[in-house]
Amino acid sequence: MSRDESVAVWLLAFGLLLIYAGVFYAFPALLPDLLAGTGWSKADLALGPTLSYLVMAVLTPLTGRVVDRGHGGTMIVVMPVLAGLGVAALAFVQTRLEWWAVWAVLGVAQSGCLYESVFALLARRMGEHARVAITRITLVAGLSSTMTFPLGHWLGKTFGGQGAYLGFGALTVLGTIPLNLWAVRLMRGPEVARVVEDNSGALRAAVRRPAFWGIAAVFALIWLCHGMLLTYILPLFQERGLSRELAATAAACLGPAQLAGRLVLAVGGARVGNRFATRVSLAMVVLASCLLWLAGAAPMLVFVVVVVQGAGVGLMSIMRPMLVIEVLGRRGFGAISGASAVSPILATAAAPVLGAYLLDQFGAGAIYGSLIGFSTLALLLALQLTREQPLAG
Repeated sequence: MSRDESVAVWLLAFGLLLIYAGVFYAFPALLPDLLAGTGWSKADLALGPTLSYLVMAVLTPLTGRVVDRGHGGTMIVVMPVLAGLGVAALAFVQTRLEWWAVWAVLGVAQSGCLYESVFALLARRMGEHARVAITRITLVAGLSSTMTFPLGHWLGKTFGGQGAYLGFGALTVLGTIPLNLWAVRLMRGPEVARVVEDNSGALRAAVRRPAFWGIAAVFALIWLCHGMLLTYILPLFQERGLSRELAATAAACLGPAQLAGRLVLAVGGARVGNRFATRVSLAMVVLASCLLWLAGAAPMLVFVVVVVQGAGVGLMSIMRPMLVIEVLGRRGFGAISGASAVSPILATAAAPVLGAYLLDQFGAGAIYGSLIGFSTLALLLALQLTREQPLAG
């Protein structure tokens, strides 16, 4: 990796930290204030992010093809503009329909400026150095929740749930856009020099392999679990016995926990094989789900839950593109990775609405039981997948 590429990776990392704050973590951080300020139900509010993820799921395979054709740099500069304006617009909506419409537009933006697009761009440009670059990015961007929950708590208390979105929109526009533009300029040389490959048929060949669907199923289940926990993390932690302030503090620890998990790969390098890392990370999510159930008797266990869950999910964010590369190859990576991302994005889309339904109809216990069941199934599927398909370390 050249010096310019290394600098570009760190710039993209800080850009992603800011954009994830606005389009991803701000909603759970502001949910109590949004409920109080709008008077809408959890389901009404949650339908916004759900629509966003559905639009993102439809468009992500297309944005993967954009990367394959050599236009990824332009995309990750343009799409944050739309994202920042969309986040800011949430401060001004007056009706549920307007709320849902803005979130749908945010889905368009997210399809071209979050992890999936940036990882595909790096995999295409950096080849064997992609895992190092992706790990570095997630080390920084994974701290977005650490910044967002305390900031959201303060902004929500000061300006209300909707007013706080104006601040998050400003962060995206003033922070992410210049950082991404600088990064793309530094990496422009390698992109122009690289010949665009003919990847026709690569995606069709990949979807005929059981391993493709195994990867899709595992990550869908995990992101369904994490999406439900993250969306309702403050009310769930309060239900376990924490105050609003302690719940926000615990939620803010997700970022450092994710950082800890990713440091295992950064420090361990090739000694930490992808098969081993996948199994361990999934086992950690199962353990976190079980501990959350037990936290009813010992509320401070919630902090252990955050550490274990964060570390496990932090590893999983890196493992999906790495598993796609190792199991399905690099040819047509953008399109294949984009297609394999559809299921976890759809799961993330379903998580807010499913969580709202379970909470309203059956109570928090239904959430805890679902987390244990889904994460356990994901672990069992992954054990079978990695047993049948040897993965290089």
